[in-house]
Formats: sequence, C-alpha cells, structure tokens
Amino acid sequence: MEDVKQKNRSRLCSICNDKKAALKRPKTQEQICRECFYSVFEEEIHNVIVDNKLFKSGERVAIAASGGKDSTVLAYILSELNRRHNYGLDLFLLSVDEGITGYRDDSLETVKRNEIQYGLPLKVVSYKDLYGWTMDEIVKAIGLKNNCTFCGVFRRQALDRGAALMRTDKLATGHNADDMAETVLLNILRGDIARLSRCTLITTGEDGPIPRCKPFKYTYEKEIVMYAYFKKLDYFSTECIYSPNAYRGFAREFIKDLERIRPSAILDIIRSGENLRISTSTKMPDQGTCERCGYISSQKWCKACVLLDGLNRGLPRQGIGRTRGAVLSKDREQIRTDSEMKGSISQSKPCGTLDF
Repeated sequence: MEDVKQKNRSRLCSICNDKKAALKRPKTQEQICRECFYSVFEEEIHNVIVDNKLFKSGERVAIAASGGKDSTVLAYILSELNRRHNYGLDLFLLSVDEGITGYRDDSLETVKRNEIQYGLPLKVVSYKDLYGWTMDEIVKAIGLKNNCTFCGVFRRQALDRGAALMRTDKLATGHNADDMAETVLLNILRGDIARLSRCTLITTGEDGPIPRCKPFKYTYEKEIVMYAYFKKLDYFSTECIYSPNAYRGFAREFIKDLERIRPSAILDIIRSGENLRISTSTKMPDQGTCERCGYISSQKWCKACVLLDGLNRGLPRQGIGRTRGAVLSKDREQIRTDSEMKGSISQSKPCGTLDF
C-alpha cells in the first residue's frame, strides 16, 4: 500500500506537487503538469526579453511568420506577454512568399488564419515582386543542389525589406536553441570566423537598418512543439520540399543525437559559442553597403545581387561558394559591358527595390 502511494506521489508535478505530471521537460528533465509547463515556458521567455532588453516601449516589432511551429508560437507568446507585462509594443506579422508551389502557398494560409486569431496585421512580400524570380523558377535553373543558398540569402534580405516597408523598429525571429547550436557547429565546420563571432548574439544588425532579435534563443525546439500541441495552436508542419539535401540538415541530426545522450548539449554548444574569442590578429571583413542596392555587404555587391545577376545572365552558379569578389573579377568585367548591365537590370528587378 505504501509503495502505491509512493508511486502515485512520484507522478505528481515536481513544481506544484499537486496536479498529475503531463510531460517531462526536455530542457531540465523535470516531470511537470501542463499548467506549470505553460508558466515556466512563458516566464523563461519573458526573462530573456527583459534581461537582454530586446524591446523598448512604443516600438513597432515585425514577427517573421512562416506558419511553422516556431513563428506561430512566437507570435502567440509575444502577443500574450505584450498584454500581460505591458511591453507597449505594436506587433505585426511579416511573411515571405518564396514561390514554392504546394508548400509556401499552403503555409501562408496558416499565417492568414493567425492574423485573425491573434489580431496582428499581416504583410506578405514575395521573391517574384522583389527579385523577379520564384524559388520554383530558381530550382529549375540551378537544380536541387545549392538551391538553399539562394533561398537563404534572398529570404534574409526580403525580411529586411518587408520590415522597412512596414516601418518597424525591430524584427523578431523564431530561431530556437536548436537552431543556434546548429549554426555554431556549421560555422565551425566551415571555418567561417566572421559569422562564428556573431552567430550567438541574441540581437544582431544593431548598426544596420533594422535590428533582429531572437526571444527563443535558449528555448528548446521540443518544448516549442509541446507548447503548440498542448495549446492547440494552428501551425503548418510540412517541411520545405527543396530542403532534404540542405547542409544544415546533417548538423541538425548530429545535434539531435547529442541531445539524446546529453540533454544539456544544446545549451552547452550555445554557451561555448558565446565564450569563443577571436584572435586579434584575425582579419575580419569590413562591413559596408552594396553599390547596387544599398544593402549591408562586405563586398562591392551583396550576395543577393551577385546571385540575382547570375540568374538574370543565365549563369545561375555565379556566386555559389565562398569566392571573394566574384562579380568584380577581370574576366567578368570584360564580359559585362555597360550596356549589358543596363539590360540585365531592365529585364528583371534588382534586389535593391527599396532604399536603406
């Protein structure tokens, strides 16, 4: 009889010690009830926002919304915390339509429902409008290998341009702790010192047009999924049809394997990235602006303009890889006359359709 009582007692929430435990937190391994999970999950994110001074009262904040679990939970959490703690923020949803048939068109329907559910205004910008290309068209030109390079570069700039159109002060993204750990690992594997030195920052681009912040920096992906499931949030769960061969996927699988062995591995990698010191003798690229579109760039042309120029000229692999000054080499300068440049710009939109 005593053993039964002890067993029942062990199933109680380790926080309130009253209700029955409904889950084991992946982050702490605590067995807790739903209500306590909601409370600690939301409070941790609130503390991250306050401790890191992510927002100021009166700011206009765009939430990068894809319709997936991370951005949907972020939109829900920020709208709830904004009311509960009186942040004084004007929140908006910002989505990018990459032009992926059967994927993005469906996920955007989810975002449109979120617009109504959370009462947050929505702005959608598209690759077709900004660049003159859809991802479906880019994949036809480049193939399934390296297509994520185009999408990543174009998407980052599209979000900034959409946020500029909305005149927002900050852009909040749903990057979670798993994403952060993957990025640290990828930058180490690539030897990308410049990105490694800033990839763990919770706020980036403070010297640029629109700073970006990551309220989910220390939030585990599994807990985001649990929160969305228990709260019955409306989100889109299908993976991008073009992403199975993405290099990041291999880092993601490795991180998951580490997490199974040691749950704290995700936060350990992030902390390691935060504490890395770059040698003072290491030459870092100078940040400037793209001569063509005005976007932030360490080269004369930003990566988006290099890739877009290659697409427009029938050279879709131009700019793939880490070749420095790809656009400005003597060979390409000889090929590209002033008239050709004017022609390529007139035939399709340059990436710089907005001034920064």
